[in-house]
Amino acid sequence: MEKILIVVDMQNDFVDGALGTKEAREIVDRVAEKISGFEGRIFVTMDTHQTDYLETAEGRKLPVPHCIKDTQGWYLNEKVRQALSGKIFKAIEKPTFGSLKLAEELREIREKGEIEVEMMGLCTDICVVSNALLLKAYFPETGITVCASCCAGVTPDTHRAALETMKMCQIDIVEE
Repeated sequence: MEKILIVVDMQNDFVDGALGTKEAREIVDRVAEKISGFEGRIFVTMDTHQTDYLETAEGRKLPVPHCIKDTQGWYLNEKVRQALSGKIFKAIEKPTFGSLKLAEELREIREKGEIEVEMMGLCTDICVVSNALLLKAYFPETGITVCASCCAGVTPDTHRAALETMKMCQIDIVEE
């Protein structure tokens, strides 16, 4: 059984930039610690927008430019980058909430044997839940776990609601 860790959108704009929150800043050390102690394959998703972001469907509904490719806000949080140094990981840029590319990458690994997936990151109520549900649909028999203490949502209430949604869809939620 191959263990896979998925680190969702731990980028500057979601931690302490344009869309940062106190709760996001509070999980950084736990996320870095989990990455440092993880033995296995790691995927890192990166919300990636272009300079025309405000003209996109998402930009019209959330008119806050963020994670514009190659800007400071797009890069991974420094503590997360440090934790990843020396680890084998693959970064996956995604222009929207869920990543089909991530699912395709995992499908290739899954074709060679069983996998077990653990997820964490930002934002619980948007990109974490989107990717968790997408992967659960893609791999209904694969164990998928979300570490709640290594996630933060747009608000504490929507964070809890997303965790409850994932739990109802048979995604395991752990606090560790």
